[in-house]
Amino acid sequence: MKLKGKKILLGVTGGIAAYKSPSIVSLLKKQGAEVKVVMTEGATQFVTPLTFQTMSANAVHCDMFKAMDHMDVEHIALAKWADMIVIAPATENTIAKFAYGIADNLLSTVLQASRSKVMVVPAMNTFMLESPANRQNMATLKERGVIVTDTQRDLLACNDVGSGKMLEPAEIVDLIDFHLREKDLAEYIVTVTAGPTQEAVDPVRYLTNHSSGKMGYHLATAAAKRGAKVNLISGPTALSAPAYVNFVPVVTTQDMFDAVGAYFDETDVLIKAAAPADFKPASYSAQKVKKDSDMSSLQLVKNPDIAKHFGAKKTDQVLVGFAAESQNEIAFGRGKLEKKHLDMIVINNITAANAGFQKDVNTVTILHADGAVDEPGTMSKEELAEHILDQTLEILKAR
Repeated sequence: MKLKGKKILLGVTGGIAAYKSPSIVSLLKKQGAEVKVVMTEGATQFVTPLTFQTMSANAVHCDMFKAMDHMDVEHIALAKWADMIVIAPATENTIAKFAYGIADNLLSTVLQASRSKVMVVPAMNTFMLESPANRQNMATLKERGVIVTDTQRDLLACNDVGSGKMLEPAEIVDLIDFHLREKDLAEYIVTVTAGPTQEAVDPVRYLTNHSSGKMGYHLATAAAKRGAKVNLISGPTALSAPAYVNFVPVVTTQDMFDAVGAYFDETDVLIKAAAPADFKPASYSAQKVKKDSDMSSLQLVKNPDIAKHFGAKKTDQVLVGFAAESQNEIAFGRGKLEKKHLDMIVINNITAANAGFQKDVNTVTILHADGAVDEPGTMSKEELAEHILDQTLEILKAR
């Protein structure tokens, strides 16, 4: 529950994208946030206040002049309450009011009294979005420190095709998490390797493994949300490149080795979460090898050992390795920790029920170079990424 205890005030304005706003509330609640909703009169024409009241489990605020049932001035109390105010959708009209300091309804008045982070999520016709007035108003808000998000390019409700479609609820919640997350890694550059590599046999076939890349992608995303500058060097996966990172796609182990080398000198933390192929074919066939050919033996040669090479080369960098074993995982992991000059290694047994490739959870043991042993138990890979970064930060601070 990434947003547990956070107080989010959601402002909903009168645009067709308001139909997506209840999903924002639902996702925020699932992440542990407390949510209150302020609606403009126009917004109530698209979604009823009762919908938001049911989803948020809080009263919905629409009327600036309703009789007070306590002595808090409503727009001031709401502005004080929020850790973050999010306007989704934000119409051109509300954006203009915010930029010019107009306070003629409850939402625009709350915005003028705000003292927390404010995120504006535009949703409108392409020509309205790109009009000189709206572009200037959004630029003004950005200059004041307001977070103004991008929009999607798509077929719009007016049947125009172009920018202006509101971001999806999951994207909005992810941005809220990003901007509310403590930036305790802000002074560091983190390079993460992820996924498998592929070693071609011929134009059709290649050697690889079952790595999904999930652990590395979660680590890269979490580090970026915590303020680090992140390089994510990834072999081929089915995952989308995370936001906020410098994404470096590679194919072979040699590609990954070269990419790590390009970033290593500037890197503070290298996290080797990838599963690069240890071997590659000794020769590549430019033509497809026919199935009636003699393939009873495929000669292989070793690939470079990325972790070992950069472990020997490191100066002040912190190196975090991973070991996926099928037996004697602690003994093998400890050997890798020492042989590759790692500061920390995350070990799992890929035959265990809640561990290994492709899964969304993992069960690991973490060994430190100073002899410390941590057994965090079974947790989601997303949670494990935060745990690993917490321990990495402790190593960084101790230097």
